[in-house]
Amino acid sequence: MRKIDTQCCIAGGGPAGLMLGYLLARNGVEVVVLEKHADFLRDFRGDTIHPSTLEIMHELGLSEALLALPHDEVRSLAIRVEDTDYALADFSALPVHHKFIAFMPQWDFLNFIAERAAAFPNFSLEMEAEATELSVEAGRIIGLRAAGADGPLEIRADLVVGADGRHSTTRSSAGLRSIELGVPIDVLWMRISKQADDPSQALARIAGGHMLVMIDRGTYWQCAFVIPKGALAQLRARGIDALRQEIAGIAPFTGARLGELETWDDISLLTVLVDRLRHWYRPGFLCIGDAAHAMSPIGGVGINLAIQDAVAAANILLAPLRAGEDLGPYLAKVQRRRAWPARGTQFLQIMIQNNLIAPAVTGGAAIKPPLAFRLLNRWPSLRRIPGRLIGLGLRPEHIR
Repeated sequence: MRKIDTQCCIAGGGPAGLMLGYLLARNGVEVVVLEKHADFLRDFRGDTIHPSTLEIMHELGLSEALLALPHDEVRSLAIRVEDTDYALADFSALPVHHKFIAFMPQWDFLNFIAERAAAFPNFSLEMEAEATELSVEAGRIIGLRAAGADGPLEIRADLVVGADGRHSTTRSSAGLRSIELGVPIDVLWMRISKQADDPSQALARIAGGHMLVMIDRGTYWQCAFVIPKGALAQLRARGIDALRQEIAGIAPFTGARLGELETWDDISLLTVLVDRLRHWYRPGFLCIGDAAHAMSPIGGVGINLAIQDAVAAANILLAPLRAGEDLGPYLAKVQRRRAWPARGTQFLQIMIQNNLIAPAVTGGAAIKPPLAFRLLNRWPSLRRIPGRLIGLGLRPEHIR
């Protein structure tokens, strides 16, 4: 068994884990990050980098290099309900340097952070290393064990951070309990090729009892087809042609290309889960990101909340980690700072899910656009409110 001693061990090489690892390492803390896969190249992960995250990258002096990578920029959001387009959010008035959402493959973003972090000699990224259980001594987490590419791995650390996602192994091993919030929908992800004469798209379309989100990825549309919770088995029983017909009904111009969805292997199910931990920490251990609060895909805010957690954790924990202090009070401070933005965001997501999206995909008939949509269409200045909620969130963090 290979053994490593470090100051901070982070389980999970996603946005939260890599960002926290980078921030700590650039300030002299020894960090080991574990990523269970051999690379970051997985499709249908969140690709949205919001203005709040872009501002953090600007504060780090990295935004120019990041935005040199291939990406698309969205400066406002709209939705089509039946035959009418509604403008929902405007980012043009945000007090940030980059007033748009950048759509960028998540593997590009993760590779970017990992490459910058690797420049620090006190940063180590262990690929193909999956945390299996926490190590406990006298009631305190003192490290973890992992299954590595070259065999078992044991790491001792002053702090272990669980950033291993909504199905977190580390939080289960720590015995932390979550509150599950009801979610009425699931999402089917798929690709449909794009042609030069395709119409410009509102980000989402609702019509005839269905909802489709279409993200322009240059050569293809990354599509999210929303279904009622647990309805996949029923849809599969009807055959994939039924799915093609439902998509064609809401986006007719895709009809000739829906044959690209040859089998159900071309469809990926995202089981939507919204939950949050009662307590994010134990002595020597902290959860952040989806491990602490799994978000709905509504608004694409999950990645950005996770990065905000990482920034707050770095700001609060850096000095005591370097000084070798007892981290207990500081772990509680991280939760106090980040718990209410997570709760507030989940509240808004659930309200939208229950009052708009669930009726839209279960009713089977045309729905009446909410009053808020009509008001936003009539008074453009009101679009700055959802623009701020989506673009910056409830408590944006800054590098200290």
